[in-house]
Formats: sequence, C-alpha cells, structure tokens
Amino acid sequence: MRYRQLGHSPLQVSEICLGTMTFGEQNTQTEAWEQLDYAVEHGINFVDTAEMYPVPARAETQGATERYIGEWLQHQPRERLVIATKITGPGRPWHWIRGGSLSISRNNLKQAVAGSLKRLKTDYIDLYQIHWPDRYVPLFGGVAYDPSQERPTVPIAEQLQGLAELVQEGLVRYIGLSNETPWGVCEFCHVAEQLGLPRVVSIQNAYSLLNRTFEMGLAEVCRHEQVGLLAYSPLAFGLLTGKYLGGAKPPGSRLALFEGFGQRYRKPNVEEAVAAYVRIARQHGLTPAQLALAFVRSRWFVTSTIIGATNLAQLKENLSCLEVELSPAILAEIEAVHQRYPNPAP
Repeated sequence: MRYRQLGHSPLQVSEICLGTMTFGEQNTQTEAWEQLDYAVEHGINFVDTAEMYPVPARAETQGATERYIGEWLQHQPRERLVIATKITGPGRPWHWIRGGSLSISRNNLKQAVAGSLKRLKTDYIDLYQIHWPDRYVPLFGGVAYDPSQERPTVPIAEQLQGLAELVQEGLVRYIGLSNETPWGVCEFCHVAEQLGLPRVVSIQNAYSLLNRTFEMGLAEVCRHEQVGLLAYSPLAFGLLTGKYLGGAKPPGSRLALFEGFGQRYRKPNVEEAVAAYVRIARQHGLTPAQLALAFVRSRWFVTSTIIGATNLAQLKENLSCLEVELSPAILAEIEAVHQRYPNPAP
C-alpha cells in the first residue's frame, strides 16, 4: 500500500480508501467490522462515510453507517486512522435529517458535526466534506447547467466561516468538497485566501472508465489549487465488473435490490463500453474490476480511490488491484475504447 499527501494538508492517506455507504443497509454491523478489520490489516488507513448513509437514504437507517464505524473505532488506535465524513446538502426531501433543513449554514454545520461525532464516538473528524454544493448544480448524472434551476444559497464565504469555526474548535482537522465543479473549487479556494479561512484539501467526485469528465477542467484546477481527488464510484456502480452485462441482475446486487437505483449509469453506450473494457481485462488475464481500479489508480491526479464492497470476497478482489500496473499497451487499448465511447455515464 502506498500513501499520498492529501492536498496541501500534512495528512498521509492510503491510495485506497474504504467506502462504507452499504453499511447498515446491505451490510450488517458484523460484516462491516470484518471489512474494516481486513482493510486496516492490508494497509488502508482512510475510511469515508457520510451522515446520510447508508444508501438508499431512508429515515429508518440514516446514521447507521457512522454508528457501525464508531463502535469499531473504540477498539482501534484512532490517531493512525483518517476518518472522513460529510454534511448532507440541500435539494432532497429528507425531513429526517435536521427536520429537512439541509442548507450549508453555520447552524446546520454545527448540528451535523455534533451528530457525526456522537455516532462516530470520536472527538474529531479528520476530513469534513460538503456532500454536494449548497447552490444548484447538475448532480449525479446531470450534465447541462440550467440557470432557471438556480435557488437561494448560502454564500461560500459564510459556508467557509462556519467550517472555520469547527476547525478552530478542534472538531474538524481539514475540509473538503464533493460533487463539485471547476467554478466551485476555484471560488472556495479564492474566498478562503481572501478572508484567511481554511482552504479545501480534497474533492470527492465520480471518476471511472465510464466517466472521465474530471479530466476536462477539474484536473487542471485541482493541480494548481493543490486539491486532491478522492475518486468515488471507480467501478461505476458495479457495472465495470461486467456482472450486469446482458441485462443480468445478480441476486443481492444493488440493481436487483433497489429498483430505479443507479439511473446515472443507464444511458446509451454504457453496455457497449463496459463490454469492451471487460474484453480488454480478460485478454490480459485480469478481472474487469482489477482493470477498472488499476486505471483509476494510475491517474496522476487521483490521491485515493474509494472502493466499496458488499462482501469480503469483493473487497479482497478490489484490493488485488494493488498488484496490477497497466502497461502502455493496455492503456492504449483503454484509450481506444474511450475515443469510441467517451464518457457514456457522466
């Protein structure tokens, strides 16, 4: 396992981060602890969660993921782990989170952090992220910005001031963004510099063989602003394992359990692109998951790749990507497919 500096912070995070959004829905507490133990045993020091997890979001399960991690943390050397969580953004009818008050306001930030700290049973959060922007932006598969959808928003300066208070109080060490745009990253960085407030150190956005839109603008912005990418959904909701090819829905899989879930990946050319990447993997003696994860790991702008699993066997296969370094020939084959089917699932 290699470790990389997270943005301009001194945090050293493992190149693989354990994502936990299935804990409390598809995974029991026992299964979650097994995954956490296995991950740490194999060098992972970075765990990502969110106050709204598990997914799909439901009142009955909200917060369970953080609670599972919190119970596990009681038996771990806290100082050796980097725990990341997120505040839920506005735009969802989730009345069970702060009574539906989801703006990134100073008061909501304080409430959200207090709730996460209680569930995580820890005194501080290493990386606190805004799950998605307070302002309107196209999200989770949306690509076209529509000014008519703009809504009242908490100014970025006020969001940063609220986050700064949490840092000053020692409740949060560093801050990050998620599902952000190039303009958003630039604005957060510039406002922080102008007002002497904490600068973001990371951005958690989707990045995979099916969605390389990060390369278009965000890669440049994040390089110059020293913001590290935490790549989520590197297997594109599991599609890049090939298990859904031909319309298959394996028992226990997300698409089998949750009807209508994963619309982001049900678009033209997705099936064709997945099939092409699966062929490349098999021609070179790799599993499709190994190919997909090794590709994400190989990108210069990726600080850590977030992997999630619903069982220990999946986690073991995902971690086996650490043994894979893609040759120039394989990368050229990948690029040829990308040119044929560019970003079918942004």
